[in-house]
Amino acid sequence: MKTKDEARLKGRVAIVTGASRGIGRAIAVGLAREGASVVVNYVSKAAAAEEVVNDIRVDGGNAVAVHTDVGNLAQHEGLVAAALKRFGRIDILVNNAAITHRQPFLDATAGAWDETVSVNLKGVYFLSQAVARVMTEQRSGKIINISSVHDVRAMMNNSVYNITKAGLVMLTKSLALELAEKGIQVNCVSPGAILTDETRDRLADPEHRARVLAKIPSRRVGEPADVVGAVLLLASPESDYITGTTLYVDGGMLL
Repeated sequence: MKTKDEARLKGRVAIVTGASRGIGRAIAVGLAREGASVVVNYVSKAAAAEEVVNDIRVDGGNAVAVHTDVGNLAQHEGLVAAALKRFGRIDILVNNAAITHRQPFLDATAGAWDETVSVNLKGVYFLSQAVARVMTEQRSGKIINISSVHDVRAMMNNSVYNITKAGLVMLTKSLALELAEKGIQVNCVSPGAILTDETRDRLADPEHRARVLAKIPSRRVGEPADVVGAVLLLASPESDYITGTTLYVDGGMLL
């Protein structure tokens, strides 16, 4: 934990969805290290979420784990209420939670569509709405959506996921336009190939890793810390004049 004078987010409160593992976990810990109090949202991995909270507290930070299925709109109010009850305000929302069902287009099901859209797009939209109402009263706030390079580059056999991520970019622009005069900035971070628990096994395969690296000019797979740096910028006062932007953290993959 940085000293109070060094912390960029001292006194700020952040909600990070899907924060029990992977990139969400890294973001939650990174925000806490910069002084933010963090609501660690999870849907199924309670023990892992508590580990994140413990790691933050051991490092001198402040955090609480809150169960919420962001795909269930009826649960949003509880997440917002828990943040306000514990910390009294909400300054940062990181919409990180996402799911995917890998299905060829000709085999895709309506159930997979509904579940993916509910979490990746509909849930983001309406949770942002609930939090933005709080931020509007404060006349300040940062909403950061975590997308993927697949918001512009299609992934084979994953069309529904691709569509939701592309929609997230326009969602970011639309909310940024409406909320700018209320002192709220809305931006998006789109990672490329990042080494996490979810991708580790596939990237351990030499042939798959070689194919991935061949697409990345930087010739390395990203780390969660690479994504955290981008989020910290967009969560801090340094980005007060940045809104509606998508920042690609991909080692040049889209080039």
